Amino acid sequence: MAKNTKNDKAYENLDFINSTDGRTIRLLAEYIEPRARFKKHKIMDTIVFFGSARLMSKRDAQTALQKLQTANPKSIPNFGKALRQAQRGLEMSRYYEEAVELSRRLTEWSMNLETSANRFIVCTGGGPGIMEAANKGAKKAGGYSIGLNISIPFEQFVNKYVTKDLSFEFHYFFMRKFWFAYLSKALVVFPGGFGTMDELFEILTLVQTDKIRKKLGLVIYDEKYWKSIINFDNLIFEGVISESDMKLFHFANNLDDAFKIITSHLEKHFLKEKEPEIIEPKLHIK
Repeated sequence: MAKNTKNDKAYENLDFINSTDGRTIRLLAEYIEPRARFKKHKIMDTIVFFGSARLMSKRDAQTALQKLQTANPKSIPNFGKALRQAQRGLEMSRYYEEAVELSRRLTEWSMNLETSANRFIVCTGGGPGIMEAANKGAKKAGGYSIGLNISIPFEQFVNKYVTKDLSFEFHYFFMRKFWFAYLSKALVVFPGGFGTMDELFEILTLVQTDKIRKKLGLVIYDEKYWKSIINFDNLIFEGVISESDMKLFHFANNLDDAFKIITSHLEKHFLKEKEPEIIEPKLHIK
């Protein structure tokens, strides 16, 4: 790391930039640098995909299961548990494949819009699992896709399907979440764990409290899965959410429904208005 001397310019002093006092500059960099790149590539808005980083493609899940089935059970600790997890992993791989296809369809749809900007670009966290699947689908369609990666100790790495110039590496979770929320006009939430639920509930809270004022389309994919994880009816029964809060999002149980809900929402709320200036829309977050 460069050491400070009396002739150093402040912005060249890495000791200062990486210090507690330099935190504000680092935060601004994670806002301004992505903004500049989005503007350069005429990215107007996004469709965000959330979901588990741990889900595999059907091919990879089959390979993992076959490897276990042909192994010596005595050589693998807790073999029965590992086998059950691999079997469930294969079953859950359908979400990966469905995310690929939904992203492909949405990207093809957006590329056929008559617009001077790049509209409704697929955006993910840039990592493996559902994130990889969505970026893969966009690439299969021949379109851009965004990866808002985060530096964490495990799971996260930039997948190979993210458009190179639209791959970002964030240090601060809240700046990464800002870019998810700021550009998005629709979000689709596939099955996932803590991280996915964190993202889902934060967005729901921002919409519920009117901190996000745009007509954000929020689709929760597979009602059966999510209702087995979150007891929405009991939240209403206990009085901690209102019945009207269930109108903040839509459930979609298959690809056709998800595609129709998202595209219909975008056509109704964001394609009939005059196209705003690139990356200079009204700030929809209070």
